[in-house]
Amino acid sequence: MKGIFSVLVENRDGVLSAVSGLFARRGFNIDTLAVGETENHEISSMTITSTGDQRTIDQIEKQLNKNVDVIKVRRLSESKSVCLEMMLIKVSCTLANRAALIDLCKMMGANVLKVAPKYMLLEYHAHPDSVEDFIQAMKIYGIIEIQRTGTIAMQK
Repeated sequence: MKGIFSVLVENRDGVLSAVSGLFARRGFNIDTLAVGETENHEISSMTITSTGDQRTIDQIEKQLNKNVDVIKVRRLSESKSVCLEMMLIKVSCTLANRAALIDLCKMMGANVLKVAPKYMLLEYHAHPDSVEDFIQAMKIYGIIEIQRTGTIAMQK
């Protein structure tokens, strides 16, 4: 089971460490973690995804709510939320396959950020499952490097 948590926290030193430490101490895994400041500079928003059985997901929510730096925890349902992930990916290419790669990017909705003689730098953002599909499609060209943001989510 996948748990998606939208967590508002105090924007101060040590909060990220405290939240990640909570997961480590209890043996919970963080699949993705994205953190950013909200419209209020004193508050940050964390989107945390984790997997486990129902009991584990419930425990994660309870433990997050106990943290003094946590203002609010919302558990999000994938079907009732918009979930996105962004990725930068550097893919090998040659003059011979460059046009096909550009066409595939257009078809899948990726943006070409840089074209170099031996590689292309691409940006792609979509639902996490689509990001995985895009990675699979790029493997035939040869992936040089990937940077991913992790999931961000907001209730519809």
